[in-house]
Amino acid sequence: MIEIVFLGTGSGPPMPQRNHASIYVRYEQDRMLFDCGEGTQRQIIIAGLNFMKISNIFISHWHADHWIGLIGLLYTMNLEGRKEPLYIYGPDAERFISDMLDMDYWGSGFRVIPKSVPFEGNRITKIFETTDYEIQSIPVKHTVPAVSYALVEKDRMNVDIKKAEKLFGLRQGPMVGKLKAKGSIDFKGKEVKMEDVAVVKNGMKVVYSGDTEPCSSVVEISKGADLLIHDATFVEKMDNRMHSGAADAAQAAKKAGVKFLILTHFSRRYQDVKELEDEAKKVFEHTKAAKDFMKIELRDHEVIFGKIERGSAL
Repeated sequence: MIEIVFLGTGSGPPMPQRNHASIYVRYEQDRMLFDCGEGTQRQIIIAGLNFMKISNIFISHWHADHWIGLIGLLYTMNLEGRKEPLYIYGPDAERFISDMLDMDYWGSGFRVIPKSVPFEGNRITKIFETTDYEIQSIPVKHTVPAVSYALVEKDRMNVDIKKAEKLFGLRQGPMVGKLKAKGSIDFKGKEVKMEDVAVVKNGMKVVYSGDTEPCSSVVEISKGADLLIHDATFVEKMDNRMHSGAADAAQAAKKAGVKFLILTHFSRRYQDVKELEDEAKKVFEHTKAAKDFMKIELRDHEVIFGKIERGSAL
């Protein structure tokens, strides 16, 4: 299961109901942030989430409304006695994080490790990997170097017990665990291979566009995604802003064949974002406009909307 909480859905100046860009993601035991705008740590606390468990932060670009919350968050982590290292990814991250850490006397009781992400060209790059998932990035088009990110869960092979019992007499138990771990076992004088009795469970995929005007890179990294979270700063694309309009985001979702589209990063000119949602739905029906503290769960490729339960410490 992948859990997603929108901590901020605005652009430019914050609003009473709309904080700066940040998304909190939990995958199993891992917690991560995508962008960290001003006020992110307070949003985390209000939502009852656990900022101390965040291990990786992925910054889409270095406009202040997407990163300046790092300063307060790192300071608080230090006050709370953090010892584990924190990895921060982004375009030219080594330069920006070094400059940021030099801005104060506070120092740090834990390591802050910058990881620079490619921001030129149009290739997808794997920038982080575990046994269960990987994080990919691709350059996009904005006024400064910027990237989109994808969380891609790996496909899993599970044993089809009915098939295993029918073919080999193998039932649920320790031998099944051994088969999954080793790939093959000897059972009652026969070799049982994982591929003989396996069923493949396709992994889930979530994409975050960051700030970008419409571009093929977002479509490329979003192909087949369960969820695309896309910049929709305005109703229509504005050529001098290098942001996407709601219909542009919907077109990207349609071209990529995603299952669900979430619009975010709204201009303060829109007190009510239903106008943007309605515009996107003309192109791509399965669309919803995000709001601060909106929670999404992805379970078996199904998008489930929920509510934040304060004190849950996800």
